[in-house]
Amino acid sequence: MNLYPINAGNFKLDGGAMFGSVPKAIWNKTNPADQNNLIDISARCLLIEDGKRLILIDTGMGNKQSEKFFSYYSLWGEDNLESSINNAGFSLDDVTDVFFTHLHFDHCGGAIKKSFSGAEFEPVFKNAIYWTNKKHWDWAVNPNKREVASFLKENLLPIEQTGRLNFLSDAGGQFSFASELGFDLFCADGHTEKQMLPIISYKGQKIAFAADLVPTAGHLPLPYVMGYDVRPLTTLKEKAVFLNYAVENNVLLFLEHDSVNEIISLKNTEKGVRINKILKCDEVF
Repeated sequence: MNLYPINAGNFKLDGGAMFGSVPKAIWNKTNPADQNNLIDISARCLLIEDGKRLILIDTGMGNKQSEKFFSYYSLWGEDNLESSINNAGFSLDDVTDVFFTHLHFDHCGGAIKKSFSGAEFEPVFKNAIYWTNKKHWDWAVNPNKREVASFLKENLLPIEQTGRLNFLSDAGGQFSFASELGFDLFCADGHTEKQMLPIISYKGQKIAFAADLVPTAGHLPLPYVMGYDVRPLTTLKEKAVFLNYAVENNVLLFLEHDSVNEIISLKNTEKGVRINKILKCDEVF
């Protein structure tokens, strides 16, 4: 097995929304805001080469939205999904499986692009199977008013229309196994219904793709819950279980949205679970 970090792009989000009820004076120390109160965010995806399969975890937001749409997210940097996959030594057509932690636009938008004519949408990964779970899919295609702006039809319906949308058979319990893909899962309902965090066994080391349960290293303290979460009290409980599991089993966290910190190890302290070491992907992979 080989692992490759894939930077699908960088953007900015409101720091207050990212940290909910935590005062800016606190979160600004770890995630400094600009003059517009925006903090730097990355879409750091993960490519797994395992035998004949090339599995991509999440895809970033893509580039098919309008200029007005992107103006809300202050895109920055030169990284993009295709160039990052190419730099890892692969093409888009080499990807056999695309796994979505969840279907908010900044996690799945890169899987779909506009056609050459611009009139239709088509899959970016023409040879891939697309994986989610049935409960989350149903939640996403019938969105509540709080999340309707995050679940975009132009991202979801074209995936279904490929005929290659598959639901994981065992996803649902808090800890489960994605038998179709060969890695463990931690399912969480606080951020959105049935978000899935892959836990990958790699050369004797477990690595958890932390997705939006722990989006940045600054979100490690339990009360540091995003304002975007639909069930913040559930997130509190899920983070406690997940972080305790990670410490007890020496699990590294791969941080999807942290623009600075790529991978962290954890330790118990008097204040709770905190960073033990900050690592670069090339140190681990």
